Amino acid sequence: MSKDRIKELLAQLQDEILNTDMDDELKTLVSDLDSDIHTVIENDEEVNALIDRAKEVEAGFATRYPAAERFLREVIDALVRMGI
Repeated sequence: MSKDRIKELLAQLQDEILNTDMDDELKTLVSDLDSDIHTVIENDEEVNALIDRAKEVEAGFATRYPAAERFLREVIDALVRMGI
């Protein structure tokens, strides 16, 4: 999967978050994760620790924010497939 596709998914996740009543702590976690993912894909860095962190955030989304969880799951899957 291309870096551009991951960026598209991250943008969709951000749009979903803007349209969802989400607590500030979770918004901050997602924002930090978004920034870290951009850094990793731009610099072709090792991604395993980032994937683990993304999965933790995703677990918090599963029941409360299913649409946002879906986008984050796609981002995680894309990062895994990239094999950075």
